[in-house]
Amino acid sequence: MEKLIRQFWWKALGVLILLYVFVVGLLVPLKPGITVVTPSSAVTGQELILDIEGYNTNFDKAEDTLRMWLKMDNERSLAANRIEIKGPRHATVAFLIPDYLPSTQRVQDFALVIDNPIDGAAVRPNAVLVTQDSIDPDQGNQLWINEPMNALHEQKGITFPFRNILGETIRNTYFHVSLWLAMMIIFIAAMVYSIKYLRRLESRYDYWASALTSVGLLLGGLGLLTGAIWAEYTWGKFWSWDIKQFTTLIALLIYMAYFVLRSAFPDEAQRARISAVYNIFAFIALIPLIYVLPRLTDSLHPGNGGNPALGGEDLDNTMRMVFYPAVIGWTLISCWIASLLYRASRLEEYIWDKWDEGDTIEK
Repeated sequence: MEKLIRQFWWKALGVLILLYVFVVGLLVPLKPGITVVTPSSAVTGQELILDIEGYNTNFDKAEDTLRMWLKMDNERSLAANRIEIKGPRHATVAFLIPDYLPSTQRVQDFALVIDNPIDGAAVRPNAVLVTQDSIDPDQGNQLWINEPMNALHEQKGITFPFRNILGETIRNTYFHVSLWLAMMIIFIAAMVYSIKYLRRLESRYDYWASALTSVGLLLGGLGLLTGAIWAEYTWGKFWSWDIKQFTTLIALLIYMAYFVLRSAFPDEAQRARISAVYNIFAFIALIPLIYVLPRLTDSLHPGNGGNPALGGEDLDNTMRMVFYPAVIGWTLISCWIASLLYRASRLEEYIWDKWDEGDTIEK
């Protein structure tokens, strides 16, 4: 690491990458989506009239090319028999629900699919629940007028995916999640330097471990802050004592205790040795607190308590173009900050050595 301190290319690269992440991550638009569908339930044998609110849509410009379906499964879909456009984001659509459904379930969920040449296709899963009084799949198959969704359009240009509930907060993936991953990389590096210190007892390894832990804690604080902002828009509260929030806070408090411990020992060698052991313990405690315990109980956080983590449908290729550079950018900037803290510690050591020798600092 010392060899890279005086080189500037990786520091400039970190700055450029984060500029790219902020510009692209915040300015590229989301794909059109469906935010509101009312009512959300119906019964068989009636005309179902739905009020629809879209997001980033152009219903008024699409006019007669606007198409909508209620999709039951991959083989069955019901086309709208009437569409009334009320604005770029609002429309009313009517579907004729047959007396019986080709389903053995009393309550069948339907996805709403909207398509037009301007916006492309948009889907809202589980948009409507249809209840049938009597279950007769044979009659359902006879009455069902299947109208396949053919020739769906795809919007041109680079866009990020629209996900229900998340909306624009999906952009927080580039900051909240990438900050956490960068924090893990930095904490791993800090633990490695703590192990190096215990093996060789050289103060420079202790300085690196302390500097990297400081930066890792900063990243963790930013990750917690961005997560709280995201929670306000998706869960309704900045802080709800969700198990993920709680265990993460405990993990960061354990790392904060690292610095309290360092300040408690005036002897440098003793301080460095005990701090190195504690730093290894803190990282070992970090793994179950962040990645194991939240998965063992109910949690609202994606990837915990039965909720799905980021997968192929959430993190598509356009998001990967920003997400992975964000992890690299935050890591490079963190290493830069850590190198400054390390050099400050070495300078402080130099000054104290001169002071102990009775020499002047200027000398």
